[in-house]
This record gives sequence, C-alpha cells and structure tokens, in this order.
Amino acid sequence: MASDQVTDMPRGGFTFDLVQRNAMLQRTGFRMPRATSTGTTIAGVIYKDGVVLGADTRATEGPIVADKNCQKIHYIAPNIYCCGAGTAADTENVTNVIASSLELHRLRTGRQSRVVNACRSLKQHLFKYQGNVSAALVLGGVDYTGPHLYSIAPHGSSDKVPYVTMGSGSLAAMGVFEAGFRPEMELEEAKKLVRDAIAAGVFNDLGSGSNIDLTVITKDKTTELRPYEVANVRGPRFNDYKYAKGTTAVTSTKVTPIITSEVVTAVPMDTE
Repeated sequence: MASDQVTDMPRGGFTFDLVQRNAMLQRTGFRMPRATSTGTTIAGVIYKDGVVLGADTRATEGPIVADKNCQKIHYIAPNIYCCGAGTAADTENVTNVIASSLELHRLRTGRQSRVVNACRSLKQHLFKYQGNVSAALVLGGVDYTGPHLYSIAPHGSSDKVPYVTMGSGSLAAMGVFEAGFRPEMELEEAKKLVRDAIAAGVFNDLGSGSNIDLTVITKDKTTELRPYEVANVRGPRFNDYKYAKGTTAVTSTKVTPIITSEVVTAVPMDTE
C-alpha cells in the first residue's frame, strides 16, 4: 500500500536561523544596523473644527545642536501639513516631492487635495526605500470629508488616529495626550494640549528643544503660529566670568624663541 506524501507545515513562533550568519558577518567586520534616535518631538490632535499640529525647533547633529529654529512643520497642500522627524534632508525632500505631485493633481483636476491621497503618496514613496529614507511623519489636514490625522513610519506603514506623537520625545508627549485628550475639544483647548505635549518633549528629551511651533488647519483656512511659544528663554548672567591676573598660579614658564633663516638666491635673467 503506497503512503501519501506528507507536506511539512511551517511552525509558528520566532525563528533564529540567521543568528549564526549574523555572528559570522560581525566576525568578518560587517557592522550590523543599529536603531537611531530621531531627536525631535512632533504631535497632532483632532479637535471639533479641524487639526492642530505641533513641533519643536531643535535640529541636532549627534551631540551638537545644529539649528535652534528649524521648521519641522512642512507644507503639503493649502489644507494639508506634515510634521517631520528624522533626517532633516529626508523629511524636507519627501514632503517637497509629494507637495509638487499634489499641486499637479489639483491643477489637472481642479479639485481640493484629499488627506488620504497625501497619506497614500507618502506611504508608497517611503515603502519603495524600505525604511532607508529616515522620515517619520505626522500628517494632518481637513478636506470635504472632515479632519484627518495620520502617523506614517519610515518604512511606509501608517495609522489613522485622533491624536499622535512621534520622535525621541514622543513618550513624554504621549503621556500628556493620554491624560488630557477628549473628543470634540475647542480650539484653545486643543492648542494648549499640543503645546503641553511638545513642551513635555522639550524639557524631558535632549534631542528636542528651543521653541514650540503650531499649525491650525480648518476647512476655511490654515494658520501657522511660528513660534507659538519660546520654551527655552536664555536668562541673564548673574556672575562675572573674568578673573583677575594672578588668580591661577603659574608653576613654570618656558620661552622658546622662533629662529627663522632667509636665503636669497640670485636668478640670472635670460635676455636673449
């Protein structure tokens, strides 16, 4: 009697088949990819009449503050804006590309851009590069279907949410949102909530800092509040940092003379 061929079914759970391969690559000097910090706090919330987006303004280059007033809320369409965290060049380029595409679409169709269209375009653009474009985005806008808010990860996944935070200061900001958010908020309530969320990131995350920018989007207009608040105001100096001569003792002195020698060589001219 012939036996039936049994096909092995794949087992669920984690697989560690590539552990030995990765260890071998590291022994040969291959540097494994590491998680990187975005160094930003961006946030957004839906309120009764629209969307409020917020961001800090600190741009870092490793441990160095490269820019104290970096604009992280980018234009996508008259009714759509996008906060960017990650590499500044990537967020700037991605938002510019999609903004140009939506502008051409509006000119061709004569219709207002939809937020879901911008979200789809950003997702497809980022997914093509498999996360190598470092742009974590918070997309917000208002169209004829109402206010919308999306979070878009660098590898192309997205979530549609009533409130969202991203960046290295997102944990502190999310704590503020979860404690203070409620549906159908008024404008001033929403602005204060986003301001408090960004401030929590500014004062609890070294990668975030400087000012707080807000953008309010409604069906009728968009208002950019830059800066909405200067969170880190430099205070006056109260001490004199000039020290009198002799404050620090000189243990030894050595003077090395610089001797220079100059040699002048006459070069005959060719007069023929």
